[in-house]
Amino acid sequence: MIDSLYSTPVSSLIFALTIGTSIFAFSNPQWYGKFMLHPYTIYRNKDKYYTVLSSGLIHKDWMHLLFNMITFYYFGFALESLFVELSGSLGHLLFAAIYLISLVLSDIPTILKQKNNPGYYSLGASGSICAVLFSFILFQPKAPLGVFMIIPMPAYVFAALFLGYSIWASRKSNDGINHEAHLYGALTGVVLTLVLYPWVLQHFVASF
Repeated sequence: MIDSLYSTPVSSLIFALTIGTSIFAFSNPQWYGKFMLHPYTIYRNKDKYYTVLSSGLIHKDWMHLLFNMITFYYFGFALESLFVELSGSLGHLLFAAIYLISLVLSDIPTILKQKNNPGYYSLGASGSICAVLFSFILFQPKAPLGVFMIIPMPAYVFAALFLGYSIWASRKSNDGINHEAHLYGALTGVVLTLVLYPWVLQHFVASF
C-alpha cells in the first residue's frame, strides 16, 4: 500500500477520498443534499457548480460504491502507472486531468437535458471511472476483462457492448441510473487520451 502512495499518488488519493466520503455520507444522509448533482438547481444557482465534482465523491449504496471502486482499483492505478511510464512525473498530472475533466464533461449533457426537471438527482463517479476504463482499453485492447469479474472477454468486446448498452439504456431512462454519464465519460476518456497520445490509435488498430 505504501508503494502505491509513491508510485500512483493520484489514484491512491482518489480511491481513499471517494471511499471515505461515500462511507461518511452513508451515515450522514444530509450530505447527499449538499453533494448530489441537481441540474435544476445548477442551472439556476451558480453557487452549486461545485456539485459537478462533489457528486463524484458519493455513492447511492454499498453495491454502487463497490462496483465503481473495484473497476477503479483494477484500471485506475494501472493507467496512472502507464502514463508515468510514457511521460515521466507529468503522467501523474495527466491522469488527474483525465479523471477530473471526464467527471465534469460527462455530467454536462445530463445538466442540459434535466435542467427543467426538479425531481432529477445524480451521484457517483461512473463518468470518470468509465473514462479511465476506456483510456486503458486504447493501450491494451485485448486485455482480459470480466463483466462483474465473472464473464471473461477481451477489452474491446466489453467496450463495444458497454457503449451499445449505455445508448440503449439512456433512451429508456427508467432504472434511475445516469447511463448518459457512462457513455459521455467513456467517450471523453477516449478523446482526451488520443489528444495526449495520438499514436495510441494506430497502436489500438495494429493490435488486431
